[in-house]
Amino acid sequence: MTTEIRVPTLGESVTEATVAKWFKQVGDAVALDEPLCELETDKVALEVNATAAGRLARIDVAEGTTVGVGAILGAIEEGAAGTVSAPKPAAAPAPAPAPASAPVAAAPAPAPAPAPAPTVAANATLAPSVRKIVVENRLDPAALAGSGKDGRATKADALQAVAAAASAPAPAPAAPSGPRAKADREERVRMTRLRKRIAERLKQAQNTAAMLTTFNEVDMTNLMAARARYKDVFEKKHGSKLGFMSFFVKACVIALKEIPQVNGEIDGEDIVFKNYYDIGVAVGTPQGLVVPVVRDCDTKGFADIEKEIEGLGRKARDGKLALDDLQGGTFTISNGGIYGSLMSTPILNPPQSAILGMHKIQDRPIAVGKEIQIRPMMYLALSYDHRMIDGREAVTFLVRVKECLEDPQRILLDL
Repeated sequence: MTTEIRVPTLGESVTEATVAKWFKQVGDAVALDEPLCELETDKVALEVNATAAGRLARIDVAEGTTVGVGAILGAIEEGAAGTVSAPKPAAAPAPAPAPASAPVAAAPAPAPAPAPAPTVAANATLAPSVRKIVVENRLDPAALAGSGKDGRATKADALQAVAAAASAPAPAPAAPSGPRAKADREERVRMTRLRKRIAERLKQAQNTAAMLTTFNEVDMTNLMAARARYKDVFEKKHGSKLGFMSFFVKACVIALKEIPQVNGEIDGEDIVFKNYYDIGVAVGTPQGLVVPVVRDCDTKGFADIEKEIEGLGRKARDGKLALDDLQGGTFTISNGGIYGSLMSTPILNPPQSAILGMHKIQDRPIAVGKEIQIRPMMYLALSYDHRMIDGREAVTFLVRVKECLEDPQRILLDL
């Protein structure tokens, strides 16, 4: 019995995918639920598993081909045994040595033929001492300048020719006939569906939104001290490391409640205010930037947020994110600081109206009261859609985030 391999339902608004890789070849044995191939959509990569055990009978769609939902990828012959790699042939036994009574002498390898010595027959009048120098140094007798009687070459002429040959510069390598073609130094690779989708969404944000960025800086002294004080106890109790991201998420939730426009979006001629707080956390992966979403952050504690961020980041790096992990965010946080970025202007993640950019923590001299002190400072950037959010609201939001981070007790007291 033959079972067809079909493209599964890919998720909301996703109608096609690209066959990225086949894990099996025709004839290979297949176990139930074993991954057969990987499909890449414009949001995530997902595996197609075998719905029956047997042998991969055929592959209908090659790698790199775009397919729609329900398309036939191949077929499995149920119950059939797959091919097994043939064992490598045993090495042939070494030939037995010849009997001692009949030794066979190995033929010596032929010695390389010496380079032919210059002939001196053309100038038989050379003196024996001159002829010896010519032969030993492989000189051309006809090229010797004779300074002796009747124009004969002397020993001094031969020695002078030897010295001239030794001091002559090595011949320069031949210059290339023309400029090297640039095509020889280029590599052309087709964009993945995920990279295409990233490009489309970023360009959509630039073309659609009236995007503007406002900046501020935050003194991380108190936050770093709180984290250093409690991180060991936190990890021991909750089994998760205490990072900075959970503080930023909770600070943003407080600010979003105060400035609801930042948590809304434009839908046609309507403005949609969202009274829930699903925060997207941008993650860089080898395949590109993805933004998994932590749901209902206003109802979660620090430990739950840290665990979810850690789990989503691991799934993103392993290519295991599901579509549900990526959909429905209301606000996004992007941490370019982990790559060393000191300042940037993040691009909106449509249809959201704002995104917060975190950056590198760097010691800088600042005025504290009447004194100059060295403090760990971080620049914050809020990019926002000016159609939805006015400058006053954007600045107020960013100041509220700054206040919560500089005084973490505000987060605990929801101030």
